[in-house]
Amino acid sequence: MGLAGSLCRIFMFGASNPDIHGLDQFRDLLDERADVDKRQRGLITVSNHISISIFDNAQNVMGLMFNYRIISTFFTFGQVLPTHRRAHSIYGGLFQPTMTQAVRLLSRQPFTQAYSSEHESTNVKNRPDPSVLSPDISDPFSSPHLTYSTNGTDTFPAPSSYPSRKYAWIHIFPEGRVHQHPRKTMRYFKWGVARLILEPDVCPDIVPMWIEGNDQVYNEEREWIRFAPRPGKTLGIWFGGNVGGARDNVFTELRRKWRELVENERKQRNTLKGEEELGILSEGLKYGKEAIELRIECTKRVRDEVLRVRRMRGLPDEDPKNGLVETWMEEGGKREGRMKDGSLVKEI
Repeated sequence: MGLAGSLCRIFMFGASNPDIHGLDQFRDLLDERADVDKRQRGLITVSNHISISIFDNAQNVMGLMFNYRIISTFFTFGQVLPTHRRAHSIYGGLFQPTMTQAVRLLSRQPFTQAYSSEHESTNVKNRPDPSVLSPDISDPFSSPHLTYSTNGTDTFPAPSSYPSRKYAWIHIFPEGRVHQHPRKTMRYFKWGVARLILEPDVCPDIVPMWIEGNDQVYNEEREWIRFAPRPGKTLGIWFGGNVGGARDNVFTELRRKWRELVENERKQRNTLKGEEELGILSEGLKYGKEAIELRIECTKRVRDEVLRVRRMRGLPDEDPKNGLVETWMEEGGKREGRMKDGSLVKEI
């Protein structure tokens, strides 16, 4: 991982033209979090997703990154969380086990219940598969509560089980796929980011970002040599201010309503306060009307904050319809390639 990080840094600062804004205030935030024992909340950074490049490739489909042990080990050490895509797997979606891990990483231990999915609870292996063709990664000296499964058959370390990971930092690309548009617009955001904001025990720090230039390093229509990054491009990163945290913010009221929903659900199920498991939701909290409405509104507000950084960068306001899933349904069944609006889309 050190070699990979060094190569990224060499390319960015040696073969490209970095253009970074707002880094000092972001570094100050990271410095405040340096001592794990003194952390008071998690950190979420959220941005547009314009490239599959090595610089922003932090959320990927299981089939690409976790097929084999050597690849699985590499990305696990790189602190990438294994996820399934709903379009490709029955194990994907908003409530897959990795989302439980993500919510808990933004919270504080202890967590007593390891499993969070109907796929996990009925078919969990006692031991990881030792085959090199298996993606399973596990410390052989670890007890079962330090691992989890994404589908009931694989095995991965459960990062939220370790005290050193409390109130961790998670970066997410809520568009869910690469989107390269000539006018630098974004797709709609998916609801996973709302779970990461609404469900942790305290409101995370939330820093919106805007990224540019990576789409030129790895343009989706690039030809031979396709895997090679294109040097000499300007790589821009704009950091916004912290829109979450301890003070009242645009998510405070939504989190209050979410806590009320959780409490009402607890009373209906006649469970004692404190018995509910963080990141594990009842059917009502998954699919209830009020829960869905909260996720929709929270996701919209996150996207608005990223748009605010986009505006700070100097780009004109985009069409508000770009933030609606209904707008993107016009793409039809085509999931990759050049779309009707001129954008290039790539699932990863």
